[in-house]
Amino acid sequence: MSNTLRDQLLGLGFKAPAKPERKPHPKSDARADGKPGSRRGKPGERKQGGAPAGQERSGRGPGKGPRQQPRKGARGGGEIDLAKAYAIRAQREKDERIEAERQKQEEARKRREARAKLATLLEGKALNAEDADIARHFEYGGKIKRIYVTAEQLKALNAGELGVLQQTGRYLLVTAAVLAEAEAIFAPAVALKVDPEAPAADDPYADPKYQVPDDLVW
Repeated sequence: MSNTLRDQLLGLGFKAPAKPERKPHPKSDARADGKPGSRRGKPGERKQGGAPAGQERSGRGPGKGPRQQPRKGARGGGEIDLAKAYAIRAQREKDERIEAERQKQEEARKRREARAKLATLLEGKALNAEDADIARHFEYGGKIKRIYVTAEQLKALNAGELGVLQQTGRYLLVTAAVLAEAEAIFAPAVALKVDPEAPAADDPYADPKYQVPDDLVW
C-alpha cells in the first residue's frame, strides 16, 4: 500500500494497526536468571584478583589439603620397635630356659637309667674280701678314697687286672672286663682304673709303703 492510500484511509477514520510487542531474546533471559549461559563463576574458578573458590579461608596454597593434627597418645615408630625387640628377647630367654630345663631333666633320666643298668650288671660280681686288711688309696671326685684289698688283690689291682667302681656310696672291686662294661654304661662310676704302662709317679698310692695312714686327718 502506498503512502497516499494510507493517508486517505487515515482521513476516513481508520486507525493504523498497532505494532507487535518485541519478545525478549531467550539467551538474554537465561543470562538474567542465572541458568546455563550465564557468566556466573564455576566452582573452583579463580575470582578476579583472588584465590580459587574454597581456598580463600584455608590460607593454604593450591593442591594442599587441610592441615591434619597429630593424634594424641600415638607412639613413635622408635618406641614400637624397641618394645618389639624387648618382647622378642624375653621370648628367646624363656625358650632358652625351657630348653635348659628339658635337657637337665633328660640328663637326669639318662643317669637314672644308667645307674639301674649298672646295678643289674654288678649283681654278684663284686670281689671285695671280708679278710682284706690292706688299704688301697686312690683319688676320686677330687678327694682321696680307699678300698681294702688282700695282698694278691693289691698286686692285681696295680697291674690293671682289677678295678674299682663306685655304686651308691660303696666302692666295689671288680675284674677289668666288668670295669670296661660298667664304663660303657656309666663312665662316672669308674673310681679306679690302673694303666700298667703308666709311670709310677702318676699313681703314688700304688706302692704300699706310701699308703696314707688310717689315722691321718685330712
